[in-house]
Amino acid sequence: MLKLIGSLSCIWLLMAISTAAQDQPPVLDTAGRPVRSGVRYHILPAATDIAGGLTLVARNGSCPSLVGQEPIAPVVSQGLPVVFTPYVAGETIVRESSSFIIKFSAASTCVKSTKWILAERDPATSRRNIGVGRTGSYFKITKENNLYYLEFCPSDTCNFCKFDCGTAGITIEDGKRFLTLDGPVFPFRFRRA
Repeated sequence: MLKLIGSLSCIWLLMAISTAAQDQPPVLDTAGRPVRSGVRYHILPAATDIAGGLTLVARNGSCPSLVGQEPIAPVVSQGLPVVFTPYVAGETIVRESSSFIIKFSAASTCVKSTKWILAERDPATSRRNIGVGRTGSYFKITKENNLYYLEFCPSDTCNFCKFDCGTAGITIEDGKRFLTLDGPVFPFRFRRA
């Protein structure tokens, strides 16, 4: 009997999470269409002519294992395309304030996976870099004043967990642009690749 109650509770919880996720509005791409799971997108600055799209960046000559931003150049690069995978199984639309995994849709010679992860806090700056790694971390897209922001706060993946949430921004270090949390925030837009 306890096993049946536990199974029913688990099914109810999954249904509640799925229903709550579907109540959120979809994230829209630059053409005004909902951002879809499994489709390739470029993550670009909301303001044009600031810098390029998001890509893999190396720190101190090491393998490129951090998420960063293409610098402004004579030709602005769109960066590497990404694919979003929502936390809710079977969800095909990326929704505001709902958790998902982000993965670069590109190969790297240095790392086995290009899933985005939250790195450890830097003791010198107190910021956390976004890197890539095998496990992947859950991120969200939030909207404020018609601008989209990337955020780490996977609260819908665990109701009783406490997360050290933060909104992503760009930090410049030695001329390189890194995607970090706990600093100035930066708005983005999503263009279908």
